[in-house]
Amino acid sequence: MQKIKTALLSYGMSGKVFHAPFIEFHPGFELLGSWERSKKLIQLDYPEVKSYPTLEAILEDDIDLVVVNTPVGTHFEYAKKVLLAGKHAIVEKAFTTTVAEAQELAALAKEKGVKLAVFQNRRWDSDLKTVRQVLLDGSLGDIVEAEFHFDRYNPKLSPKQHKETANSGAGILKDLGPHLIDQALYLFGFPTAVMGDIRFTRDNSLVDDWIDITLYYDTLRVRLKASFFVREAIPAYQIQGKKGSFLKPRGDIQENDLKIGKKPNLASWGTESIDNEGLLHTEIEGKIIHGKIPTLQGNYYSFFDGVYHSIMNNTIEPVTAQDGVHVMQIIEAAIQSSAQKKIIEL
Repeated sequence: MQKIKTALLSYGMSGKVFHAPFIEFHPGFELLGSWERSKKLIQLDYPEVKSYPTLEAILEDDIDLVVVNTPVGTHFEYAKKVLLAGKHAIVEKAFTTTVAEAQELAALAKEKGVKLAVFQNRRWDSDLKTVRQVLLDGSLGDIVEAEFHFDRYNPKLSPKQHKETANSGAGILKDLGPHLIDQALYLFGFPTAVMGDIRFTRDNSLVDDWIDITLYYDTLRVRLKASFFVREAIPAYQIQGKKGSFLKPRGDIQENDLKIGKKPNLASWGTESIDNEGLLHTEIEGKIIHGKIPTLQGNYYSFFDGVYHSIMNNTIEPVTAQDGVHVMQIIEAAIQSSAQKKIIEL
């Protein structure tokens, strides 16, 4: 199997946890190294790889794919340099800080004939895969409303300065918001209008840390919420149809397993506890169904496998640049809606 030579633009939490383990595990990739500015850590985990001193050193090397996993405010600048160098790219969420930046990157990738994927790994969470299967089964009937939560209890400010300093890439809207928005668009498509409410709730916070976004469809409403003040979590996914309901707590274990150093596999990876199974209450062929249903296996490997095939077999990226543009359009509309206190037509 021909390998795709790959480099990371940082080896902090995202590089160490979300990218390097899957790049190492997938037989179609070869991890060449990472750009490391101060701490030189990647060789502790992967002794055979390089610690690059600059982005330019990466772009001058024999590398096929670059993962842009630096702070959001740098995504556009770094991804543009990667694409101009003729390299394929994976860009972390939020894709960019503006719609215009996202559109420019999408156009540039097309012009250069390279692949550009947005790292929306949570499409492959066990939670969302199960929700999607319930929707595809049609057991809820026509969907009336859906509500997705990405809640935490974390009132303290982050020690990471770039996350708490007011800048175009900071705040929960561009941190957890892209996960929620991408999942909604993945399941339900692009809405006709958006209403957003964005708040600052933590003491001394300089960035938004609470969001409530409603996506308007012709026969459906989808509400997306994220907060740092939810001590007792409610179901992260609440789907209401004309025939029934499906409630699913957030239970995907991949991030926690990766943080403690577990390595991905294809057999048992992403298998969450039965304690987090979703509740289905509906009616099928005149029979009332009320009980837990098994959760599908999650696996971020599928994203990287999709990137591999997109590069080697010229298939569509697993999450496209246009998907990234759509998420940014919702984010900009939510900001406008919150500021003007009105619904924004798309």
